Amino acid sequence: MLARYVSLPADGVARVAYARWKAAAADMAALEAWIAAAAARRPSAMARAEAFAFWANLYNALTLKVVLDRHPVRSIRDIRSTGVPFDPRQFNGPWRTRLVTIEGRAMSLDDIEHGVMRPTFRDPRVHYAVNCASIGCPNLPARAFRAATLERDLDEAARAFVNHPRGVTALADGRLRVSSIYHWFREDFSGTEAGGVAHLRQHAAPPLAARLAAATAIADHAYDWALNDAGPGA
Repeated sequence: MLARYVSLPADGVARVAYARWKAAAADMAALEAWIAAAAARRPSAMARAEAFAFWANLYNALTLKVVLDRHPVRSIRDIRSTGVPFDPRQFNGPWRTRLVTIEGRAMSLDDIEHGVMRPTFRDPRVHYAVNCASIGCPNLPARAFRAATLERDLDEAARAFVNHPRGVTALADGRLRVSSIYHWFREDFSGTEAGGVAHLRQHAAPPLAARLAAATAIADHAYDWALNDAGPGA
């Protein structure tokens, strides 16, 4: 289904053909069936790479379902969380709604990302694996993550984002404008600006690496919450 509905236009930002997917009843049912099958599995018994792939794929599948169920929307942030009436973050998006039960635990998208993946794997590449259905987010891959190719796929995802302007842009004064991901989750990128820049250098292609060689400071950060929608007719 990812191969069928995810495209990568010339601007390097992956888009999803939400309208076409939503109109395909069989594929909507197939997505629900995939989530139900995943919910029956036991990630606690999986090896590390298999568990990482499991959680990343589940997060992305749930995000797709949330958006598809409410499409058309301009942004995922227009979809509020439900079932959490006293949670002030319910108005910021759907991330607090409990969407799936895994090994007896009812879980939200926030539970998966911040309660499981970040503390369990302690790998900044988590942020390149989970997709929030937004232009500013690292690309949703056109195929599911697999344990056998996980390391290669995570490195490719990191390189694709870091070397795209929405990941990092070197300014004329030598400072950097970066994705807000590096600000919001600073502790995952060593907790310091210098550590964040070192992470960017690690994944930078030669043209960007040359610009980063003398960069030590981050001037600004930004994020585009517009839906990663391929648009009508896609």
